[in-house]
Amino acid sequence: MCDDHTEHDNEEGFLTGRLSRRGFSAMSLAALAACTTSPAGAVSVVEREVEITTPDGVIDAHYAAPSSGKHPAVLVWPDIMGLRPAFRLMGKRLAESGYAVLTVNPFYRAAKGQVFDATTEKFSDPPVRQRLVALMGPATGNPENTKKDAIAAIGWLDKQKEVDTSKGVGTTGYCMGGPLVMRTMAFVPSRVRSGGTFHGGGLWTTAPTNPSALVPDMKAKAVLICVAQNDDKTDPTVKEKVKAAFDAKGIAAEVEVYPADHGWCPPDSQVYDNVQAERAWSRLLATFEKGLKA
Repeated sequence: MCDDHTEHDNEEGFLTGRLSRRGFSAMSLAALAACTTSPAGAVSVVEREVEITTPDGVIDAHYAAPSSGKHPAVLVWPDIMGLRPAFRLMGKRLAESGYAVLTVNPFYRAAKGQVFDATTEKFSDPPVRQRLVALMGPATGNPENTKKDAIAAIGWLDKQKEVDTSKGVGTTGYCMGGPLVMRTMAFVPSRVRSGGTFHGGGLWTTAPTNPSALVPDMKAKAVLICVAQNDDKTDPTVKEKVKAAFDAKGIAAEVEVYPADHGWCPPDSQVYDNVQAERAWSRLLATFEKGLKA
């Protein structure tokens, strides 16, 4: 699973001299600051922390939306490091482009709040690694959990005054969030009309829970799959199988390998690549424009 093995490989390279911990802390702060840069034509945004009731408990989440008008909704699934400042900034930035954005804590069944601090922790440290991988199990291992969470989250979004329910819902996911995007598009097809995954792990597998097997249940208009170069190197056939699944359904899917490593998009990642992250972000906006606003 790329969230486990690839993140570990990235961390090993980090520790062997590419970048010191002090250097990474300074870099991550600069990247986070860059992520606060408003997009051209940015709208005024309001933010708040929210709670959403599901059959299994209460999801803690961050909500950001334009301060006036009604807009398409977006559900964001974070990576294995969970809901944290970097993803709040990303949610706000997306809201500034005209979306009502809900970023959830996918680990709420086992842990509330922030579960990882990139400035003080290392994924390669056994206790940290063990803790996060254990949290990932209930969040990704059971598709029924995703179904319950997606239905509850989208139901909550549809009740917000900033959400235009005449428009479809979008969803994005990073790393372990990739399969959750696929499931969300399939489990709530009447609402979810666009999705984007970034260095997503396990988008196609031989297991009965293969996310790509759900494509026939989707009604999306536009999909974006951004693949990390080291994930693609591990198995170059995955992207082809995912693309074939969307082609067979007749869903427009942009599938591309980026010249960046797994984890390149979140601005607090040790392998954050500003150029490729901005390119992926622009493609996400174009995908949502096509799937949700056109």
